[in-house]
Amino acid sequence: MELEKLLEISPGITAVIGGGGKTTLLRVLGEELAEKGHSVLLCTTTKIFPFYGLPLVTEPGENALRAAGDGSRLICAGTPEPETGKLTAPSLPMGRLTALFDYVLVEADGSAHCPLKAHAPHEPVIPPEAGQTLCVVGASCFGRPIREAAHRPELYAKLAEAELDMPVTPELVARVLERENLHDRVFINQAELAPTEAARLVSLLKCSAAAGALKEGVRIC
Repeated sequence: MELEKLLEISPGITAVIGGGGKTTLLRVLGEELAEKGHSVLLCTTTKIFPFYGLPLVTEPGENALRAAGDGSRLICAGTPEPETGKLTAPSLPMGRLTALFDYVLVEADGSAHCPLKAHAPHEPVIPPEAGQTLCVVGASCFGRPIREAAHRPELYAKLAEAELDMPVTPELVARVLERENLHDRVFINQAELAPTEAARLVSLLKCSAAAGALKEGVRIC
């Protein structure tokens, strides 16, 4: 199944939060939408590295974005942070970006490369204009202790009512997702690593959810 249909992605702004494959999801979904003829912008409200091989717009204003969009249906935009090489949010307001592109896919969270994420009060940075928020969970979390699998592990353990050394289970992840309640949908990535646990998590969630493997050509598990 196509990722767009699987995740019920609609035009406008989609915010992507969580851990375990946010950046990969933006790239794969963006390429899929662009191949269908849509104009797509990849950006962030936090910090990301530029997407390799994609046109990058760092100049403020609409003209540069329009020019890049005329040459490619899929582009990346942001404000450079010279000391890290990363990009922060584009200079244009999100509301203006939706007038220039069919789809705006926004990485709205950071997870320090962990498959799970617990959110501090100032997180995630979801644009008010976002029509939907998708939370990514990395299935590499299952069986590992919370202290190794989660970004902000103490907070994650508190939400889960668990100890830091307790192994991560589908029930534990579902409990944290439900208590944070920051998402509209959930995608369990890396499902090839733990297909039984990924399927179990899908069954436990009350929202729309799916499991798959983005690095295996969007294989759905």
